[in-house]
Amino acid sequence: MRTRFLKVSLLCVLFATGVFVTGCSDDNKYADVDGEAPVAVLKADHIQSGAGHDFTIEGTLTDADGISAIKLECADLYLNKTIDLIDIYGAPQTSYDLSYKFSLAKDEVGEQFTVKVTVIDVGGRETSQDVLITMDGDFENPVFAVAPDKTITVLMKADRNPQYTLNFTATDDRKLDYVTIEIPELSGFETRTVSAEGKASLTFKEAIVFPNESQTYTINLTAYDAVGNSVTSTCNVTVSEMPDFEKMYLADVKTDEELNSDVFGVPMVINHTGEYQYKARYYNKAAGTEIFFLPQKTSFTPICFGLDPEDSNKLTDDPETAKPIVLDTPNVYYEIDINVKQSTYTIKTYSVNEATDPINYEYGQPCFDVWENGSEYINFYIGWGGSPQDAGEHLFVQDANNPHLFYYPAAGATWSLESGEELNFIISNYHPSGWWDHVEWRCDNSTDIEKFGYFSKKNDVNPNWEGTNQKWSDGSSVQDNWMKPVITKGGNYRFEFDAHLGRGKIVPAN
Repeated sequence: MRTRFLKVSLLCVLFATGVFVTGCSDDNKYADVDGEAPVAVLKADHIQSGAGHDFTIEGTLTDADGISAIKLECADLYLNKTIDLIDIYGAPQTSYDLSYKFSLAKDEVGEQFTVKVTVIDVGGRETSQDVLITMDGDFENPVFAVAPDKTITVLMKADRNPQYTLNFTATDDRKLDYVTIEIPELSGFETRTVSAEGKASLTFKEAIVFPNESQTYTINLTAYDAVGNSVTSTCNVTVSEMPDFEKMYLADVKTDEELNSDVFGVPMVINHTGEYQYKARYYNKAAGTEIFFLPQKTSFTPICFGLDPEDSNKLTDDPETAKPIVLDTPNVYYEIDINVKQSTYTIKTYSVNEATDPINYEYGQPCFDVWENGSEYINFYIGWGGSPQDAGEHLFVQDANNPHLFYYPAAGATWSLESGEELNFIISNYHPSGWWDHVEWRCDNSTDIEKFGYFSKKNDVNPNWEGTNQKWSDGSSVQDNWMKPVITKGGNYRFEFDAHLGRGKIVPAN
């Protein structure tokens, strides 16, 4: 038997009367009827469960003489329960429906356990059965690790029918069964079922051809695992001429998988500056960085803006032929303007010294006035957390080449996040007593974070900063939105934050 502290578990016995009691009784006063041992018909002798989950032992128990008690025992689970029916009902029971729930600890490490169920009648006769509890239960729904955006545009072409390459990856923590594909508005497209062949992951990629006319189609994807858990992803595909996209993104990665492996921030949203016009600012860490522009977040198709292979001074929207824009100068900021209607772009650079951000302090230096009266100064830092004190537990490291760029964790450290974990934080200055309102950032959308806005209620702002406190670049108000992303895939991550750009990302650590 393992030794550990006993943790309080949720123990629940469901009786016909709803009463929960344990105890002993005097069986000698009850006469035998048939003198036979009790009969126990359990619903299952093998139950699949898991750490942090429940299991319920159920069955029908009978005895003509009368059942006095039921015992459930498992030393490894610290389970030693006696259900005294005489104490509960005032008399032995000739029939009893057992339903006993037990909660496994979240940190349970065992792989399987045996619970002994013993039924005792008033004559002391016993019937025992073992129930095997294994830790391989499937409680999680499948996940679309890669899926289409909620809305996608497919451009009409003069020389061919428009097409969209449907690309998705469905995964399950146990065993994936199949995925269904429905496009009800597309004539001739029959609902498809794609088998996962019992594997934990299924990747699908296939071109869907649409009529060359303006219309919106719905793509419904539903993934099922081996026990019937399911998840659905829905995408609206609009076939049209070139629209004035509400949003545009800069992608500095090469694959759809990388576009979907982040917690947030990849690809990076850029500014919509006018009709069909967009402006990107981007810090280039190393020479040779390749970028594209995308109106959808999760894939390089169906539209990808890059260099036209026949005229590098122009853009093309064709993902099959587009060449990357290559950023050759390291350790500078690039400013790129594009016009998707005219297929044009301009590009220039500026130095990190020319760039500004709202921070009015020298990082890591004793320049932060703790009590706002000049009596005590501490080193200035920023971090992420639920308060300025908590930020001290997650301090950013300033980049050696760019004072506007910050990282978490420090080099050599590990930051692990669990699948299903929900973060809840802001970015703020560190203060040992939790004072607020100095150097802080909020986000545009708590669960779908794309950009960060400066949010200093004390208006503590670098006077040289080109931005505006508590306002986005378009003049709209920055709201008090905390960052609350949900982790879809557990692993080690890195947080990168650029105070000049107002952009950040959490991506898998190398």
